[in-house]
Amino acid sequence: MNSYWVYMVLCRDASYYVGITNDAERRVAEHNEGIDPHCYTYTRRPVQLVHTSEFYDPNQAIQFEKQLKGWSRKKKAALVTGDWETIVRIAREIRPLKR
Repeated sequence: MNSYWVYMVLCRDASYYVGITNDAERRVAEHNEGIDPHCYTYTRRPVQLVHTSEFYDPNQAIQFEKQLKGWSRKKKAALVTGDWETIVRIAREIRPLKR
């Protein structure tokens, strides 16, 4: 069964980059090698892998990648530290739960 990884790297300028791959370690190495001068991370190297999520369904991986790309910097930072309380709090501030 194939694995798909949604990954997040911390760039030299303290920004986050989110992507999808079938090999997270190889992909991070490619970012750091600077293979594509048009890539977001090219001028922000070196990058450090700070999060991965594994999926077996490519559609679920793509959906999560899109979701994560839409998250605020604070929410991404909370994911990196595993602070689910903050993630939930931020989500509720943006879109309050209906009761």
